[in-house]
Amino acid sequence: MPRSGRLRTYIREVAASGTTEKLSFVPPFLVLIVEIILLLHAVGLQESYVILLTTILLILSLIEMILVTQEMHEHYQSSIFDRILTIKLDDFILRKKMRNVKILVEDFITNNPQYSDHRDEIYHIACQILETHKEEALETTLTDTLKKFMKRRKKLHVDDLLEAFLKKHPKYKRQRAEVYQKICQLKGVPDETSEDT
Repeated sequence: MPRSGRLRTYIREVAASGTTEKLSFVPPFLVLIVEIILLLHAVGLQESYVILLTTILLILSLIEMILVTQEMHEHYQSSIFDRILTIKLDDFILRKKMRNVKILVEDFITNNPQYSDHRDEIYHIACQILETHKEEALETTLTDTLKKFMKRRKKLHVDDLLEAFLKKHPKYKRQRAEVYQKICQLKGVPDETSEDT
């Protein structure tokens, strides 16, 4: 294992990067190898203009590799930052139990002043987290309501259950497809019309 902390960090970042980023690093590396071979050949032939041009290309390839490496590093740091921010913000929202995004963002920045320059990102992530929590709560409520409803109507067919449920709970009419899928799931019946709904 390399002793250098920077080299270990670099290897970790390359390993964590996506396939596209890894592949974008290959062409400059191959070009660099070809240019080194050409430079050695030009030195052997003692062609000064070829040595000069190949050296310029070699320097450009090195700069390109440095830029690709820097871009991978920035993307990795941004990804880590977003992940940590999302976890902290999610924990904060769960503790606060409030729904007002503006107040949540203000309180979060007050408690974590190191994020004061990232107000827009915090606002965007907070909206996503609140939307996810809302969807999870709706699904839990729907599942609980359906379970209670289906206990008394075990022999009904899925379509009949759907119509009876929507008649009794009209607030779920807009989520007809989700209700149908949940009924199928709870009854253990495959959802045959999943592409229609």
